[in-house]
Amino acid sequence: MSQNNDQIHVTLIEDERDVREGLTVLINGSPGFRCVGAFRTMEDALQSIGDRLPDVVLTDIGLPGMSGIDGTRVLKERYPNLPVVALTVYDDAEDVFAALCAGASGYLLKNTTPVRLLESLKEVASGGAPMSPTVAHRVIKLFREFRPPETATHDLTGQETELLKLIVDGHTYKTAAVKLDITVRTVSFHLHNVYQKLQVHSKSEAVAKALREHLV
Repeated sequence: MSQNNDQIHVTLIEDERDVREGLTVLINGSPGFRCVGAFRTMEDALQSIGDRLPDVVLTDIGLPGMSGIDGTRVLKERYPNLPVVALTVYDDAEDVFAALCAGASGYLLKNTTPVRLLESLKEVASGGAPMSPTVAHRVIKLFREFRPPETATHDLTGQETELLKLIVDGHTYKTAAVKLDITVRTVSFHLHNVYQKLQVHSKSEAVAKALREHLV
């Protein structure tokens, strides 16, 4: 979280002016939040975001030029610890899957209520992975239908598997630490090992792989 008065700093990427301005007003008008950048295109955001790294990026998927999905991939390559949340009208499985594989930490529909949107920003800034209910249902169904590769084995320890299950269930680092009776730093250490063993680079990718390969 940002060091400035514990505010959550948010960067918006949205090509529709009314939506962009409405979200800016919502964020700046809510205690504990501040919009530190609002861009029409991903290209503009990528050019400027490094000067003022936010706590969360909220991006549309259907942007002019570089898509939000491709942009998410670039953002995660440049700033691996920067949470990116997709905010879109698209809820089809292909877009959801592509966004998560690109490294998105959450996926919200544009009909999400303002209160839930702000809650989701808090959640993702704390290590969570918020999704609209219909999207979450679609994701679970999609991954459960995939057959795991017969040779899938990642040599996860018992504690690593237990931690992965907690992450899949939506726990943050803090709540997982409480459940396992270990420190947050130890959770971070174990998750780093899990990511290496699964050959993924983000929590969302780990969740996707765990569900796809029935690891938990």
